[in-house]
Amino acid sequence: MVADGINVLFVCMGNICRSPTAEGVFRATVARAGLADRIGVDSAGTHAYHVGEPPDSRAQAAARGRGLDLSALRARRARAADFRDFDYVVAMDAENFRDLLTLCPPDAHDRLHLFLDFAPQVAEREVPDPYYGGAQGFERVLDMVEAASNGLLDHIRAHHLA
Repeated sequence: MVADGINVLFVCMGNICRSPTAEGVFRATVARAGLADRIGVDSAGTHAYHVGEPPDSRAQAAARGRGLDLSALRARRARAADFRDFDYVVAMDAENFRDLLTLCPPDAHDRLHLFLDFAPQVAEREVPDPYYGGAQGFERVLDMVEAASNGLLDHIRAHHLA
């Protein structure tokens, strides 16, 4: 997290596929923009299935193919305090959005977002879970996450860094 900056938390179910991929992509997007000292990035899961584990090996392989290293990331579970600590809590899909609503204090609903809302050019509104599929699913997730990361950074620049 970045003190006195904008902090973004990406959330999926287990925090081993989509949300760590989003964390890695968005962190790289922010660094390329020269804003790593102003925008903090983390990820979490709505369930505790994989707490302490690294991202799925297929997610890591797909990310490596695009020059990203996710190996240092470790899964954790989302908590109510995340809505205090993060300016943006970004869900990968509607189910995780609903799960996050149960943690979200009433005065923090404006912090909760669906990730693909930042990528209107992508036809889908949810980042699909690639866990039970093959390598192509992880590539598709990366494509969606890259598009939404650019849109989210544009949004943050327009609303917080202008």
